[in-house]
Amino acid sequence: MERIVAATTHGRCLVIPAEISGPAPILGGFHGYGEDAETQLERLRAIPGSSRWHCISIQGLHRFYERRTNRVVASWMTRQNRELAIADNIAYVSNCIEQLAAEWPVQPKIVFAGFSQGVGMAFRAAVSLQKGPAGVIAVGGDIPPEIGPEALANVSAAMVARGATDPWYSGAKFATDQKRLTEAGASVHAL
Repeated sequence: MERIVAATTHGRCLVIPAEISGPAPILGGFHGYGEDAETQLERLRAIPGSSRWHCISIQGLHRFYERRTNRVVASWMTRQNRELAIADNIAYVSNCIEQLAAEWPVQPKIVFAGFSQGVGMAFRAAVSLQKGPAGVIAVGGDIPPEIGPEALANVSAAMVARGATDPWYSGAKFATDQKRLTEAGASVHAL
């Protein structure tokens, strides 16, 4: 018989504090499958004006070795025990954001950016962690199906993007995500 047993694990996040004095907004990032926090931090820093934000790149809890390079990379979850993994990830992300806010002065403004598998985490963070609306930058991944319209209303603005020939994030899913966001009241910019 299968038993589900809770365990404590430790994750890692990388932070680059804002280059301004006083409180700054937070730009949080989530990498794709088989990537690491460094990769997503580079993406965050490439966004014009990101130096005025506290940038935090959160690495997935499920680490493994990339076969070709032996580099340690991570993923966010699999379908096994999905609901438990979602709850664990949300608690972990919340702890990362709280730790950042304990070290540097923050504004309530927050944007979560995800790439591929990290898009799901960006949306989950936006609808779960904020007391008010949050922004989302979603590149190459769709809105998780468990997020309903009421929760999605916590996303004030979203930039959603997909590659023209992306086989994983189809044009149909892309159109559905735009519709879901618009119907929830978000300002949507699609690329």
